[in-house]
Amino acid sequence: MAMRNYTLVTEFFLTTFTEHPEWGLPLFLLFLSFYFTTLLGNAGIIILICKNHCLHTPMYFFLSHLSFVDVCYSSVIIPQMLAVLWEHGTVISQVRCAAQFFLFTLFASIDCYLLAIMAYDRYVAVCNPLLYVSIMTEKTQLGLVAGAYFAGFFSAFVRTVTAFTLSFCGNNEIDFIFCDLPPLLKLTCGDSYTQEVVIIVFAIFVMPVCILVILVSYLFIIVAIMQIHSAGGRTKTFSTCASHLTAVALFFGTLIFMYLRNNSGQSSEGDQVASVLYTVVTPMLNPLIYSLRNKEVKEAVMKSLSTSKVSRKP
Repeated sequence: MAMRNYTLVTEFFLTTFTEHPEWGLPLFLLFLSFYFTTLLGNAGIIILICKNHCLHTPMYFFLSHLSFVDVCYSSVIIPQMLAVLWEHGTVISQVRCAAQFFLFTLFASIDCYLLAIMAYDRYVAVCNPLLYVSIMTEKTQLGLVAGAYFAGFFSAFVRTVTAFTLSFCGNNEIDFIFCDLPPLLKLTCGDSYTQEVVIIVFAIFVMPVCILVILVSYLFIIVAIMQIHSAGGRTKTFSTCASHLTAVALFFGTLIFMYLRNNSGQSSEGDQVASVLYTVVTPMLNPLIYSLRNKEVKEAVMKSLSTSKVSRKP
């Protein structure tokens, strides 16, 4: 067979949202405000949990790590996206692209695992309340979180190495907000079947498995709630899970739209909007979800504010 001449790509050109230059400055200011809100909101949650003894429980321990990961997760994406909007497109080397893909995959995977762990925590709290303290010990909490970080690192490492052993040639334009897998696969040349299979297999061990853990946990939770005789008791028990369910629906809903559907064809504006939802909006909304829908967090906020006012009095 005749060999085709390819120009190997060593850098990529990110061009998302550049079709409408007039949107550049408004979107830059909007996403910058989202980023600052994300940093302040998640840092506030972490500080609140550390300072208030009433929040030193397994659920809030996992939430503090979720907030930390959300800060890292958005910091990998938003500064690069702001540069694209400011410069109307920006060049990124293949090494930087690989680093961004690795960090995004790392923190996104840890986010998935933490949400699954929090679902298991709610299952134990609702279905085995008398054994909750003995099951969710400090050692167990640390083990679960360490497992989430290790599994996220391993998955991200394998997927990154596999993805960037592919050859990229010809067009180097990525019409997306960051170096993500679907737009990168469109720029490959040659046989990429083996690498794609490895990437898909490792993806299956993250998102679908986490979703399965969450669904099974909430199936048992629903059964347990239905066995509560009083309507008030059912409402009170379910309210302890409402914040987590909202965060799960928002995060996994957009991920499913992006990754568990047909990604053929060019990146659409719908893909870009979905990617903004799970990389920008979700990390920003999580602190609001857990503070506005959670009685304990609201009480801790009010207590901290009252303490702060008292300490300022002469």
